Amino acid sequence: MDDDGEWMKLPIDKKCEHKVWKARLTGYEEALKHFQRIPDEKSPEWGKFLGLIKKFVTESNAVAQLKGLEAALAFVENAHIATRTVGEVVSGVVLKVFNQAKARARELGSDICLMYIEIEKADAVQEELIKGLDNKNPKIVQACVETVRKSLCEFGAKAVPVKPIVKVLPKLFESRDKAVRDEARLLAVEVYRWIRDALRPSLQNISAVQLKELEEEWGKVAPGAPRQSRFLRSQQQQQQQQAQSPAEDPTDPQVDPYELLDPVEILSKLPKDFYEKIEAKKWQERKEALDALETLAKNPKMEAGEYGDVVRALKKVIAKDSNVILVSLAAKCLAGIASGLRKKFGPYAGLVVSTILEKFKEKKPHVVQTLQEAIDAVFLTTTLQSMSEDVLAVMDSKNPSIKQQASLFLARSIRISAPGSLPKTLVKPICIALLKQVNDSAPEVRDASFEVLATIMKVVGERAVNPFLADVDKAKLDKIKENADKIQLAGTRKAGEVKEKSVSNAQPAPQAPAKPAGLTKKAPPAKAAGVPKKAKAAASGQRSDGGKKKKAVETKAVETELSVEVCEERAAAVLPALCMQQLDSGNWKERLASMEEFLKAVECMDSDEMPCQALVRMLAKKPGWKETNFQVMQLKLQVVAAVARRGRFSQTSASVVLEALVDKVGDVKCGGKAKDALTAIGEACSLPWTAEQVVSIAFSQKNPKNQAEALNWLTNAIKDFGFKGVNVKAFINNVKTALGATNPAVRTAAICLLGVMYLYMGAPLRMFFEDEKAALLSQIDAEFQKMHGQSAPAPSRTSSRKENEEEKKGAAEEQEDDEAAADVVDLLPRTDISEKITGDMVAKIGDKNWKIRKEGLDEVAAVISEAKFIKPALGDLPLALKARLGDSNKILVQQTLSILQQLATAMGPGLKLHVKALGLPVITVLGDGKNMVRAAALATLSAWAEQTGMKEWLEGEDLSEELKKDNHFLKQELVGWLTERLATLRTVPSDLTLCLGPLYACLEDRNADVRKKAQDALPVFMTHLGFDKMNKAAGKLKPASKDQVTALLDKARAAQPAKPKAPASAAAAAAAAAAAKPAAVSTEVASTACSNSEIIEDRIDAKNTKAASAPKGGKSATVGKKPPVKAKEEEDHSGPLFILVPNRKEQRAKDEKSLKVLKWNFSSPRDEYVEQLRSQMTPCVSKWLQEELFHTDFQRHIKAINAMIENLEAEMASMVSCLDLVLKWFTLRFFDTNTSVLMKALELVKLLFLSLSQQDYHLSELEANAFVPYLILKMGESKDVVRKDVRSIMAILCRVYPASRLFPLVMDGTKSKNSKQRSECLEELGCLITLCGVSVCQPTPAKALKEIAVHIGDRDTMVRNAALNTIVVVYNVCGEQVYKLIGNLSEKDLSMLEERIKRSAKEAPPPPKPAEDSRAPKTLPSHANASMLRKPADTDASAKLRQLRGPNAAGQAAPQEQEVSAVTRVFHLDLDLLENDDTPVAEPDLVQHQLEDLEPLGLSQPKPRLHLQPSPTATINMVISKIASGDLNTSMQALTQMDEVFRQHGKSEVMTSNVNQFLVATVLQLRLAHSAHMTDPSLSKEDVSKLYSCAIGSILTLLGTDALALEASSGVLRDLVEVLLTVMLDPRVEEMGQGPQVISSINVLLRRLFEKADQTNILSALLVLLQDALASSVSSNFSDYVMKCLWRINRFLPERIGHVNLDRILLDIHNFKKTMSKERLQRLPNDMAQRTLKTLLHTLCRLTGPKILDHLTLVDRSESDLEAQLKKAIKSSTSKLGRDQENGQKTKENTELRQILKKISSKASAQVGLSELWEYKQKHPDVDLNPQLKTLPATWQTSIERGLSHITAERQAKNQPPTTVSKNSSSEDTRPCVYMERLKALRQINGLDNVPSSTGVLDLNGSSEKQDLNLAVVHEKLRKLRQMHCLENKTKGEPTDGPVSSPVLSVPGASPFSDPVYSKLSQLQNTLAPKSPARPAAPAPITTTTSLDDIRKRLERMKNNR
Repeated sequence: MDDDGEWMKLPIDKKCEHKVWKARLTGYEEALKHFQRIPDEKSPEWGKFLGLIKKFVTESNAVAQLKGLEAALAFVENAHIATRTVGEVVSGVVLKVFNQAKARARELGSDICLMYIEIEKADAVQEELIKGLDNKNPKIVQACVETVRKSLCEFGAKAVPVKPIVKVLPKLFESRDKAVRDEARLLAVEVYRWIRDALRPSLQNISAVQLKELEEEWGKVAPGAPRQSRFLRSQQQQQQQQAQSPAEDPTDPQVDPYELLDPVEILSKLPKDFYEKIEAKKWQERKEALDALETLAKNPKMEAGEYGDVVRALKKVIAKDSNVILVSLAAKCLAGIASGLRKKFGPYAGLVVSTILEKFKEKKPHVVQTLQEAIDAVFLTTTLQSMSEDVLAVMDSKNPSIKQQASLFLARSIRISAPGSLPKTLVKPICIALLKQVNDSAPEVRDASFEVLATIMKVVGERAVNPFLADVDKAKLDKIKENADKIQLAGTRKAGEVKEKSVSNAQPAPQAPAKPAGLTKKAPPAKAAGVPKKAKAAASGQRSDGGKKKKAVETKAVETELSVEVCEERAAAVLPALCMQQLDSGNWKERLASMEEFLKAVECMDSDEMPCQALVRMLAKKPGWKETNFQVMQLKLQVVAAVARRGRFSQTSASVVLEALVDKVGDVKCGGKAKDALTAIGEACSLPWTAEQVVSIAFSQKNPKNQAEALNWLTNAIKDFGFKGVNVKAFINNVKTALGATNPAVRTAAICLLGVMYLYMGAPLRMFFEDEKAALLSQIDAEFQKMHGQSAPAPSRTSSRKENEEEKKGAAEEQEDDEAAADVVDLLPRTDISEKITGDMVAKIGDKNWKIRKEGLDEVAAVISEAKFIKPALGDLPLALKARLGDSNKILVQQTLSILQQLATAMGPGLKLHVKALGLPVITVLGDGKNMVRAAALATLSAWAEQTGMKEWLEGEDLSEELKKDNHFLKQELVGWLTERLATLRTVPSDLTLCLGPLYACLEDRNADVRKKAQDALPVFMTHLGFDKMNKAAGKLKPASKDQVTALLDKARAAQPAKPKAPASAAAAAAAAAAAKPAAVSTEVASTACSNSEIIEDRIDAKNTKAASAPKGGKSATVGKKPPVKAKEEEDHSGPLFILVPNRKEQRAKDEKSLKVLKWNFSSPRDEYVEQLRSQMTPCVSKWLQEELFHTDFQRHIKAINAMIENLEAEMASMVSCLDLVLKWFTLRFFDTNTSVLMKALELVKLLFLSLSQQDYHLSELEANAFVPYLILKMGESKDVVRKDVRSIMAILCRVYPASRLFPLVMDGTKSKNSKQRSECLEELGCLITLCGVSVCQPTPAKALKEIAVHIGDRDTMVRNAALNTIVVVYNVCGEQVYKLIGNLSEKDLSMLEERIKRSAKEAPPPPKPAEDSRAPKTLPSHANASMLRKPADTDASAKLRQLRGPNAAGQAAPQEQEVSAVTRVFHLDLDLLENDDTPVAEPDLVQHQLEDLEPLGLSQPKPRLHLQPSPTATINMVISKIASGDLNTSMQALTQMDEVFRQHGKSEVMTSNVNQFLVATVLQLRLAHSAHMTDPSLSKEDVSKLYSCAIGSILTLLGTDALALEASSGVLRDLVEVLLTVMLDPRVEEMGQGPQVISSINVLLRRLFEKADQTNILSALLVLLQDALASSVSSNFSDYVMKCLWRINRFLPERIGHVNLDRILLDIHNFKKTMSKERLQRLPNDMAQRTLKTLLHTLCRLTGPKILDHLTLVDRSESDLEAQLKKAIKSSTSKLGRDQENGQKTKENTELRQILKKISSKASAQVGLSELWEYKQKHPDVDLNPQLKTLPATWQTSIERGLSHITAERQAKNQPPTTVSKNSSSEDTRPCVYMERLKALRQINGLDNVPSSTGVLDLNGSSEKQDLNLAVVHEKLRKLRQMHCLENKTKGEPTDGPVSSPVLSVPGASPFSDPVYSKLSQLQNTLAPKSPARPAAPAPITTTTSLDDIRKRLERMKNNR
């Protein structure tokens, strides 16, 4: 009991969740009673139980569960917040209630589900119930099915979606449980009650037995439409408001079976050889392909895809196949595809319509039937307007079958279309085409035309068609009307019958006489249709007097001309007799009196009794319109005006007087009255008709005065009446005639008329006059310019015949037609370009080669441009252009979009036919990533929408499907474009509701821009759809999404704009102008488009608004309130910006690590990240600063940043406590597009990091990971200024974050798709390695460097260079080991790397120099960014930081800065300051620095890391800085000191790093001398010449040291050469006393510079200088001198080609050719520049050959013709070299032969010469020796022939190769092994091969193969050989260590050919003769008298050479 007492004291909600079931039971009971007592559904009491309702239904105790279910039901029924619980509660009911055994529990669970449906949650309930169908418990499945059936039965198909139910029915019929199957059958019957036969296709796959049972059950269903018995809450509210049932609609719900089906993808299922077979020659193969397609085409719903190829294949079969079976089969396939795709087939409809219509010539009935089915199916996918052109084109066919079937198709299509869907602009062309067939000889054609005309008459009404049937005879007209009575239009039969029946029963009698009262003579044909018209009149509530007025109008329209007698009779009845008698009196006074009486009588007449025609004819009585008295004539004209205004003045009456009026228009006295009469006739008969008659009559006359005044009257009349209905075409033709008139007054009047027409027609009016003369066209343009910006005046006059309301309603449609007819664009003559769009052109557009595709697009653009205005027929062009919209080449996409814009301008309104095929595909381009492409697509869409309107775009599902695509660019641009276009529309199609779902999805998109665009679109959508409809669509969303969308809808509801106002009618405007009441400022009159009224209204509204917003206290009260507000703001901003909260940062790090909050990691910041940051900043940041930080205005962000900069030092500690949050906020700014905010944020980051580094603060991982990755993203920013700041921050970042941890983050940045980011990251990696060594590479150097090396092969040049430079940095640190670290590279990448390393080694300064970074930009431009830009940015930021700290802080920081600068800073010259410094400075005496201070520098020590001492570096820097001084003496002293340094070669190395600095200062001084000193009268010319001499001398001294000369960079050399040539060409220099000497010195300097400087740098400098000279406006002499310098360099290239970096030179040449195009070069006075460049290229090709093509690594070959030019030069030089070699070879041969013969002629060398001659013959068998031998005596010729024969026999006997070679041969080998071979040959000749080695003879078998034998061994063996042959006598005192000559050889009288041993030894001696490798000369032949010393010396020289 105690326990019970405890829980009974608890409140109800606590009891409901108590652990004791009795307590819960009691709680449920009390809750039920409590729920029933709560009076307000929005009471806060409901919120206490919000989380308990699920427990109510999932109660484990069965008894308590029943009470819980009852309480839950009461909660759902009464609580406003019950909708939030639907998901969890229904899920609990399905799982825990439907499985209960108690029926009551299941019943309550079902009631709960139905109650949720009643409170508008049908979708969520149905979703949970369908999930329950997958449960394994059959009881749950059965209960779910039963509940679904009940919901459908009670609420109906409108409230409960049927499609999800139909999808699960087949699965339910397959259940194993019989109860489930039975319940499924009942559900199927219930579904059938609501959707009828639409259910059948979905259940065709169930078993036959079940289907049969269903058919029986369906047959029992009552035929009437079911009605819902239970209503939703919204329906109940409507029922209460309307006091009637909201669901009384007796019609069946229109459920389309197509919507219940799932689409099938058929394209992938086509046979692979489908396209081959369908074009096969055998018809069986074609049929096989079509059969396969037909099977697939039977699918009732197909998935969208690219069906263009399939449709074209079917079109070809239908058009060209001779087999009618295949034609019929293809038509079936086409019909199936069109039916399966429906609206998605629309783009292909235009391809096949004309083909199907032409094929109707077939006679076979089954073919005609299939073609009819095909074209009917195609029509359902498009509109009649888009097909009308093809249909009307075949109406003129000679084949009657084609005309008949085309007409029948028109009749069918109009009948099945929705009522009112027939465009009124098509009525006229269709009727005109059909009128030709009404009289056709073929009866079937006539009958078909009758049917079409009857159908049109039924749709648009008899009134609209009758004007076209005026010439049709009565019998045919009766037949047309008879057919019209029989026709029943789609969707109107039942409703029409019921409506007519109810109306006729309600009012049968009163309307009976109404119709006959309005009948005319043409009434009998219309009598048969009188009953339905009567009913229609009764239903529409027309006035009973409408018939009379209609009768009068029709009588007037058909008024016939009256005879003179009848006119006199009728006039006499209304005019006084005296007046009639005096009309033709001869006395002008009587005629005047008669006309006065005439006028009075007319003014007193009743309008109905006035015989207008008779009266105006009386005015023509003699003298009639030839009246000579102007007073009488004026009265006549007044009578005409009075009759026209007061009577029923017809066009017949007007025709009587118009010619006379026009004739009097030009009269001086009567012209004004004539114009008044014309104006009155215009009011009576309409201005368009009157104006056309007046203008035609005026130009049929020859009086220019009348023509001019008629045009002037028309100008004013248009202003009064407006322009509506005017026949523009006729006007324009007459205006052109007037413009060609000789009378200037006529031309002036025509131009004025054009100016007024311009107000109404706009710029297109000018298109009609482009062919006029230039002078006339300029006058027209001037008139248009006057009217530009003005608005057309509101009409002040109108026809009195349109006053009654019925007439206005009846004429509304005609006015629309008139507007369409008056559209100036429709009047333009248009060209049919379909014949020019050839198949070849279309094939080009689809070619694989992009260049050919571009050529095709160019041809299309040319065709359109040539035609100017075109017809809608485009052939196959639309599909070809559509394919190009998805081209991978973005240039072609943009070109296609440009062509589409051309089409919009050229085609005009006819563009509507191509919206589906070409317009909608443009939307896909909006998803492109490039801004330019998207902008072009938007421009194209806007151009199309201007011509077509928005109706065609908004109809169908196309727009909604595009919005569903997952592309934020597309959604953002499309929603924005829709918002812009919808804001200008007054009405929209109902299909716009399909876009609501995707629009709501955009509201929750991850991209902020998409969300913003969607929010901006909500008010505009709401304007057209209404809040209720949009709110209802939002109710179908998920709960979380619904709440968000609903809130946005409420917000948009307040900002909902008003719909655009409809244009005012002319009658309303005229009435407003005539009334002229004060009420003209009201809204009603403002809608008349009266500009004055709008201005007044705006002023009144502004005044009212101002008055309403002003406080009651008046102005003083308002003023008095402002100061307190300002004071309050200042008070709010006075506190600290940041609040120090201990340990809060550590807690945030823990939360993020444990994933309690979102980790700061995203590609673009979403709202949840921003909100999280805002909530985290709340306790750490002041309120006003937080508001500024998260404000939407970027100006507020800048304000917040400025505040943080100002308080940076003061609140540093507080800022550090929330540094992670501050850095996160900076990352958000990185995603902003506003550059101002970004630059300001980067400035603050720099200052912040500098301050942190000075406090030795190190970023935590939380702070670094939240900031650094996003900073790295900005390294790829397109703006240089942003990248510069980011580099500066990265440099400072290394001080506050370890480089080893920064390295991986930067490495991740190299994986970006942004090439700039990759290159910048690679450069940053190089800087990190430079600063910290290879150890900084993480995780290991090998892995890191391999990733870096991958980028060497990148497509982007900047990335390649950055990667190469980074590897070079590593190479400089670790040497050759870098090749192991980077792993394997491709040959190309490796060669690039080796070349870069080689070049860097050549250009890089010595390692110890600290100024290496400063020279990097000149030697390695691509690597210089990071290192060059870091230090200045760092310095600027430091200065800014010191400025913030104040003067004391600056003073304290100075020593530190000096210390840092002494180590790391590089000396920089302020060039701008020096050049502009003209003030004389009194310099003190210079301190002569002791240059011996340079002595102790350890420059010669090999340690690479040794740094210079600060003092020498500072000394050199100071001296160099004085070179650029403005004082001559100071500069010359500094130059003299530098000259001394350069002369001391031992100390010149210290200048290596300062060469460029010295040259820059010298160049600056030379420029200063040229621009300032030369013109300074206070300076003598001698001083200036001395300055020149000092500068030139110092540079010459520098060039004397090779190491220093090579240090000059290309940029510095360029400036140096430029200033030297400028001085040379300055005529003032020659006039100086030492001028010639200065010029000579410059010449010497230039020659020395070209010799000593780095050849690559100097050649590059000259090329750049020549380029700049030709591109600028400098004198031609300067460029000529530069070219002379290039020619001199070119002359020495053969000697220095090895020192030239060809890659850089070719790049410079490429840049030169790129900048100086051929056109620019041809405009030069001569071709010297082209010849210079060509000569340089030919020299390079001649020296390097084809290998030069390997040096194009830095040139983009795709955009350069340099490669082709090089190939051409190589070919030319190769052919020339071949000719030179051939000629040289012949000369060499002749020279060699003469030398041999010279030897033979000598006794001493005869044998040697003979052997050489024999060998020469063997080498050159084709050489004829006879011409040379004939020059010798006959005895010598015989001896030579005998000697050659002897040698030949000897060689053949031994079969050995020749033993000697020519001494002059350049290929002779002097290796010892060669000598050994020759000795071996000599031994064989003498038979010494078998002599044993013990005898002392050479052992050639072993030692002869060794390559390392020295010559001493060879000499020893030679000596022994000579001794064996008694050729050497050893005597005392003679050395024995060398070969000697034998005196035996000098025996006198011995024949030179007698001793063979002598011959061989001579050959050996000749072989052993020494040769100089440098200068090979032919030594004198060895004779027998050669001394031993000579031989020894020769052998010694040969030994030394080896």
